Amino acid sequence: MLELTVNLDERSYPIYIGKSALHNTDRLRHHLGDCRPIFITNDTIAPLYLNDAMALLADLNPLHFVIPDGEQFKSLAWFEKISAFLLENNCGRDTCLIALGGGVVGDLTGFVAACYQRGIPFIQVPTTLLSQVDSSVGGKTAVNHPLGKNMIGAFYQPQAVFIDTQSLHTLPEREFAAGMAEVIKYGLIYDTELFSFLEDNIPQLQALDEETLQHVISRCCEIKALIVAQDEKEAGLRALLNLGHTFAHAIEAQMGYGKWLHGEAVAAGMVLAAKLAHTRGDLTVTEVARVTSLITAYNLPSEIPADMTSEHFLHHMRKDKKNKKGTIRFILPTEFGQCALVDNVSDQQVRDLIGR
Repeated sequence: MLELTVNLDERSYPIYIGKSALHNTDRLRHHLGDCRPIFITNDTIAPLYLNDAMALLADLNPLHFVIPDGEQFKSLAWFEKISAFLLENNCGRDTCLIALGGGVVGDLTGFVAACYQRGIPFIQVPTTLLSQVDSSVGGKTAVNHPLGKNMIGAFYQPQAVFIDTQSLHTLPEREFAAGMAEVIKYGLIYDTELFSFLEDNIPQLQALDEETLQHVISRCCEIKALIVAQDEKEAGLRALLNLGHTFAHAIEAQMGYGKWLHGEAVAAGMVLAAKLAHTRGDLTVTEVARVTSLITAYNLPSEIPADMTSEHFLHHMRKDKKNKKGTIRFILPTEFGQCALVDNVSDQQVRDLIGR
């Protein structure tokens, strides 16, 4: 099993990566300490893993709460339902929440943990590729609002992250592809060797080859941990992790949360970001083609929804968290493997990019 560390001084924590990582009960119990475990999961994951996970900690009298599966349930309503469950069961600060699921479960559980009794510990057990390489690491927790994605939340770090690569074998192909969008993102913003590795190992990754998976997941987590250690609360550097997300969040909001998976929207958003970078003279036609080709090779969309116009994009992007003083700010490649936060993209350039 691989082990990495997110270095945040007294709030540092480990990431464990490997087959059956969740079943390493010694490590799991170490991070629980004297706390009572409460599993938060969804109705897709529960039939697959919940009983086994509860059995590992049976002597600690664990409880569980199951939410419906879908981005639309990452909401204040379900935040309130989980909080009410904890209150009804007299859960105190000696409670540890365990997020067993994908990004929705992890974000929602983390936000409850950050707020309940002003903060209780939680552990991330991500079961989707997207959550394993991205959302489970770094302490960004949130819920969605009808007026904007992830607009209500907190920075709150977990006690540990257990990445069990075996869970990817029960992941639908569409969900695996969505996770690959975030993996591709790391190559484009930081590591051209990773990008080339993804180009050269498409069959191995799609076949869920264990060695290849561990290499890719660990490298993504290494990059994320390095960036978070330097900029925990997204004051500057960490914003680069949002490549493609300005466009992606607009797609999700316009189409309705859950219609497009987050990774699918990010994939289309990265293509737009690459094309916009080309118009600014930062990427070549060949480099844009490499981005588009890799995204389509992993069965991800490279085109935006047919019924979205430039005005739809601008409407939603004006509510983006990166904006300052009413100016829409974008993460764009400045060269292959490097990105920057830019604030000099005009509305007309967005209209020209979208083309309708």
